[in-house]
Amino acid sequence: MHQPHAEPRRSIYYRYQVFDAWLPSMHPGPQRHAVVIAGAGPIGLVAALELARHGVKCVLLESERQVSEGSRAIVFTRRSMEILQQVGVAHRVTQNGLPWRFGNSVYRGQRVFRMEAPHDPDDRFFPMINLQQQYLEEYLVDAVRANPLIELRWGNRVNAVTQDGQGATLDVDTPEGPYTLQTNWLVAADGARSGIRSMLDLKLEGASYEGRFIIADIRIDLPLPTERLAFFDPDWNPGNTILMHREPHGIWRVDYQLPPGEDAEAALKPESLKARIDAQLAMIGHAGVPWAMDWCSVYSARALTLPDYVHGRVLFTGDAAHLLPIFGVRGANTGFQDAQALAWRLAFVVKGLAAAPLLAGYSSERVGAAREIIDEAGKSTRFMTPPTRGFRLLRDAVLSLSLSEPFVGPLYHWRTSRPHEYRDSPANSAGDDNALFQAGPGHGAPPQNVRLGADDHLLDHLDHCFALLYFTEDAAVPDALTEVVNELRAKGLPLRVIAVGSAQPVAGADDTLADADGHLRVRYGVLASGAAYLLRPDQHVCARWMGLDATRLRAALVNAAGLNKEV
Repeated sequence: MHQPHAEPRRSIYYRYQVFDAWLPSMHPGPQRHAVVIAGAGPIGLVAALELARHGVKCVLLESERQVSEGSRAIVFTRRSMEILQQVGVAHRVTQNGLPWRFGNSVYRGQRVFRMEAPHDPDDRFFPMINLQQQYLEEYLVDAVRANPLIELRWGNRVNAVTQDGQGATLDVDTPEGPYTLQTNWLVAADGARSGIRSMLDLKLEGASYEGRFIIADIRIDLPLPTERLAFFDPDWNPGNTILMHREPHGIWRVDYQLPPGEDAEAALKPESLKARIDAQLAMIGHAGVPWAMDWCSVYSARALTLPDYVHGRVLFTGDAAHLLPIFGVRGANTGFQDAQALAWRLAFVVKGLAAAPLLAGYSSERVGAAREIIDEAGKSTRFMTPPTRGFRLLRDAVLSLSLSEPFVGPLYHWRTSRPHEYRDSPANSAGDDNALFQAGPGHGAPPQNVRLGADDHLLDHLDHCFALLYFTEDAAVPDALTEVVNELRAKGLPLRVIAVGSAQPVAGADDTLADADGHLRVRYGVLASGAAYLLRPDQHVCARWMGLDATRLRAALVNAAGLNKEV
């Protein structure tokens, strides 16, 4: 019988809430649902909210009865904020998080590189924002509990999974015993130690690195700005690396690498933690400043992925699908993009709008993204934690040279998480004018946000639908285009038409953006009226035209949405 922790976790700054467990005796009768999501971490919660935006009900299973412990994922990127805006929690993250855009690399007491993340006047969100994971989970849980299409079952652990061609059957354990739950589709968002991945005997591919880090959340008052601090080869931890991040609520996150061979259990003892944090504070000139420990843990750098995220009726996402080094803030930020890429496709399949093979596009796109990240993350991980003597010699040479040669500094800069561009996606249109554009987001890229006015941006006007940005100064969308739009809408395709460039509402468009100064046209490389962009429900571009006609619009939509052939 599953007995999750029933006492609130301890914290010196966060008040944990223990939710009532969902018990089968209070819900008699057979249990079958269209979609079940295992795991109510940030990725599972976002996946549920994304499905609900498409009108799809789901059951969300969580083995614990409270949100996760400790800071964990604390840095969220601009793209993640744009996704969180879609599911309705970005405003709370903005209100309570700490935005930042600079990072400092320090070697032998000298700053040898200062990273500056781009921040365009068109951007609504900062490049990065720091917020402890439990706060983000709280905001997402609040959104889920307010949504009638999502049933969140606390204290429900998946013990076994079997599947056939019609769905999956789950053995779920609860504080009063097990029950059977059937579903047409199971989304495995159950984290790095995914039990479902193990139950299906699936193996991750890639590399694990020797470097292990202690994470320590401490409460301390330090007169330092919100910027990332990275210290290489410090005197108190020779050969190793330390990272520091300011968190909200007076908390600092200190990540320090353990020397090879050190026992993790010993490293987590209070006396070991105190000695090392005191040494770090002394090194940065704040010796003796009082501090208190909130939470600590240990982790290893790994760069692994499943080769396929679709296994029959089971779909993997987030850490259940891949394990990525945290250097470059890739964990949760990658998972949000997984959830968004999966949800609209799964919704189309559940509704019968598209056939199950549409989900193969999710797997190919996101496995490709994970492999690209693993390649990049591998480079930064080898710099942070050299795996061999040769890598260490090279890294140390860069460190030494950077003290006198500024051109070496950028070698410290590892690429942070960024949205993947699905240039080779089968969802991209083969018959559009993508190659003719000189600017703007191309095939598979996420949209560029554009400031339209005070507190008004382009992405604010996008929702769960396909979006056709049609650039025109005419009073109406051409009849031939409107006929295609209406025809496919009648088949169930969610599609919005947004006219860009007219001061007055455009007939046939759901929304009209004036773009009086032509800024949006410039950013999107549009040369004349009649041009258009087609964005998928996850906002990635799947087609663009210098001059749109009805035949090419229909073909692009049928292809990208995987519409059944008879549509």
